Amino acid sequence: MNIINKRLTAGALALLSIFIVASRYQVVTAQETDDPVKIQIYKKFYDNRENNKPVAYQAARDYLAKYTKDKDQYVDYLQKWILFYERDDRKKQLPGLINDKKFTEAFSVGQKILADEPDYLRAQIDLGYAGYLAASSKNESFNAEALTYARKAIQALDAGKTPTEWVPFKGKDDTLAYLHYAVGYLTLKTAPDQAIDSFLKAAQYDSDIKKTASTYYFLAVAYESGPYKTQSAAYQATYGGKTETPESKAALEKVNVVIDRMIDAYARAIATSGTDPKTAQQRNEWMEHVKGFYKFRHNDSEAGLTEYIAAALSRPLPPKP
Repeated sequence: MNIINKRLTAGALALLSIFIVASRYQVVTAQETDDPVKIQIYKKFYDNRENNKPVAYQAARDYLAKYTKDKDQYVDYLQKWILFYERDDRKKQLPGLINDKKFTEAFSVGQKILADEPDYLRAQIDLGYAGYLAASSKNESFNAEALTYARKAIQALDAGKTPTEWVPFKGKDDTLAYLHYAVGYLTLKTAPDQAIDSFLKAAQYDSDIKKTASTYYFLAVAYESGPYKTQSAAYQATYGGKTETPESKAALEKVNVVIDRMIDAYARAIATSGTDPKTAQQRNEWMEHVKGFYKFRHNDSEAGLTEYIAAALSRPLPPKP
């Protein structure tokens, strides 16, 4: 295509010479045609291939629909041009489909992109985060697929690879924060213990995720539905209603450590949400929930809880026990 672009001048675009001139630089025997339709369609493609590619694309398709059986250099050239145009067009379509929440179309287009280029990082990032967006809109049909893409993207970014562009994220750290957040959200119901790791990682990066209340709320939920549920049930089954022993005391302490992590996460969620009236209902719900755990750990007293929440963001985020 570059050779044709350089050699064909305006004066060389006489209708009957297009094929002759083009073929000259394809190192093939020159040919002529007296088919005016063939000439017209090809000229429409040629005239628009740089500045109006959608028109050129349709012309190329029209040409192939009529003359594919020719199996010459023009057919071969147009087939390749269409292939690259469609690949490029799909890459341009994907962000818009995600922004418009057309997740079925987005994942269909993304699958085609990655079928052509399995390591195309930009699509992996987009689809990984799109899975979270879909799930948060009550559409969980893409969870497994999105998790695969998000994890591949994280692995590639950690290995030093970079996408063609960072938008809509602000850079590498911001992208990784959102991807870990997405993985955490997508595993929250099925593997809360794994989700804890993802939310903790998401909160380590200097990004908006670190300042988002839902990060810590979901972290608290992951602790509560994961290790707390498992360990408290095991404690009750083994030691409930029995005389305290060194073993039961050690088991209870493990449960208490998890409870402390939950209290810390809820405190961060409440502190991060600020005083925005839009989050007032959530803050009230979180506050009522955390009170029960805080009182359990402080002799049935709420004393100090307000101060604990106020200072939550000044403390380092505690690691997973």
